[in-house]
This record gives sequence, C-alpha cells and structure tokens, in this order.
Amino acid sequence: MDGTRVKPAGLYKGGFFRYFIFTMKKIALTGIKPTGMLHIGNYFGAIKPALELTREYDARYFIADYHALNTVKNPAELSAHIRQVAAGWLAAGLDPEKVIFYRQSSVPETFELTTILMAFTAKGLMNRAHAYKAAVQENTEKGDDPDAGINMGLFTYPVLMAADILLFDSDVVPVGKDQAQHVEMAQDIARAINFNYKAEVLRVPEVSVRENVAVVPGSDGRKMSKSYGNVIPLFAPEKELRKIIMRIVTNSQGVEEPKDPESSQIYQLYKLFSTPEELEALANRYRSGGMGWGEAKEALFQAANRELTPLRQRFEEIMADPAGLDTILARGAEKARPIAARTVARLRKAAGID
Repeated sequence: MDGTRVKPAGLYKGGFFRYFIFTMKKIALTGIKPTGMLHIGNYFGAIKPALELTREYDARYFIADYHALNTVKNPAELSAHIRQVAAGWLAAGLDPEKVIFYRQSSVPETFELTTILMAFTAKGLMNRAHAYKAAVQENTEKGDDPDAGINMGLFTYPVLMAADILLFDSDVVPVGKDQAQHVEMAQDIARAINFNYKAEVLRVPEVSVRENVAVVPGSDGRKMSKSYGNVIPLFAPEKELRKIIMRIVTNSQGVEEPKDPESSQIYQLYKLFSTPEELEALANRYRSGGMGWGEAKEALFQAANRELTPLRQRFEEIMADPAGLDTILARGAEKARPIAARTVARLRKAAGID
C-alpha cells in the first residue's frame, strides 16, 4: 500500500475524464494503557513520539482500559487512571478533532472480533508470549505452581491486542521493542484467517519499532520508572516539582570542582527542556568549576517548569470538566465504531455467520 490513489474528478467538454492524484495516509494505531499518573519519562519517551505520527499518518489512539483490568482491580483507581491518562494526552497536544481518540471499552466490536480471533489462535502461540513466559518463570523460581496468579486476561492479552490492531485496518503499529512480539502475533493471526478464507479479510499490519526512544533518567540515575519510585510527575504542582528536582541524587563533588556534564542525570534531564544555547552554557559551567549541584538543579527546575506549566494548566482545566472529557471520548467512539463495524461485518460474512 503506497498511499497513492487516482480519482476521476469530472468531465472535460470533449468528454474526457480529468484526473487528479491524492494521497491517502496510512493508518497508525497507538494504545495507551491507563495504569498510573504520567511522568516526564512517559512524555518524552512515548507521548511526544506518538503524537508526531499525525504528521504522516491517519492516527488513531485508544485508552486500553480492558487491558488494564489484568492488573488494576480497584474500580475507583481504574476510573481515575482512565481520566488522568486521557486528560494527560490531551494536555500534551493530542487534538481529538484531527485524530480518532476513544476508549477501548466504548467499541464493543473489539470484543466480538476477539472472540473470532480466538478460533484461529494456537495455544502454543500464546505460550510463547513474553509476559506469560515471564510470569511462569517467576512462579517456577519461587517454587510455586507455574500458573499461580496468572489469569486468562494475561494469557490471552495478545489476542485482545490483535483485535485492537486488526479492527481498524491498521497499516503501522509503532511500539517499543518489548511490544513488537504482540504486533507480530497479530500478523500471524491475520494471515491465518486470510489463508483460511482465501481472501484478504484482515489487513496485515506492519510493526514499527521505535529505535530512538528517549531514555529518561530518574531522580536516582536509573531509568525513570514507577517501579523504581524515581519519577518526576508530568503534572506535579510547581512547589512539588521543585522539591522533587532538588532531591535528585548527586555525587560528592564540591562547588569548585569541574564536573562532567554527560555523566550527570541533572544535565541529561536539562537536555530535554533547554534550548541548544542554554544547554551549551550549562555544559560550560559544569566544566569550568565554581558551580554547585544546587545551582544545576535550580537551572533544571526553571527550564522544566517553563515547559511543563502550560501542560499542567491545561491538564487541570480538562480534569475540572469531567463532562467535557466524557464528550471528547464519546465523540471519538462515534467515529471509531463505524470503522470497527465494517471490519466485523466483513469477517462475519467471510465466516458464513452474517
């Protein structure tokens, strides 16, 4: 699919058709799992790259709330996460007028398609899923039953993800390396169905692995992660943001000692928020000596707060209008469901159950 189409636009006086070329963008799909408050690692490593897809793709984004059920069992917690994540992406620049933005649970065709896909998915394929294998290995190492604590939601997670992808005729699914296997499984399932019905009933998606994903250091120098407890929340109030930044772990070098900027997590974080000129100036201050860690942290806070303040204000506005947020997601579902219905109808017809 090269994206180029030829379409008749009308008749010349002599009876000849006039043609013009137009470009149909390929479809890119991004799933967003609502499992907690967003932090700046999410913003630079996932959100910003995902939003850039709109430049060259017909982009669709969905809140994967049914996927989250595997780990989040508290209803109030899950509901809060869904709203926070949806509001966070909107505050970060997602434009619901230009893309399709919806909740997975608002498109019931997803679950009908999942049921159909199950009939074409080998159990052996699910046995090879990374998340399931990791859970089994962890149980085995602890001496527990291999399947202890593993629910069918986790085991069949790749099938539901395949339904998310295949439902919208996705051409490209940009993912991190850890998610590439799930797209490859969607390819396998789609090919099995197409082979069975001797037709291209489902579009086989391409996997696009994000190779240059920003690795954002946390407050302790390790990769920023909720599991490490080292995150800088994306929408933290100004005073909280400053406190977190001032607690960033540093070495024992004194004020007068020259410092290597590239080995400092403060400098690495500053790169994300500063202009090239600001970055060069801070690097020179590091190398020249005479700058303490407190001054470096203050520079980081000022740059981070400058960029995050408008995002924080927008997030707070969205969260203060829950009815408005519901309307945005409902409109997204209204745009998504006709597309989903066509895919399911096509597959039902092929299967002989229309």
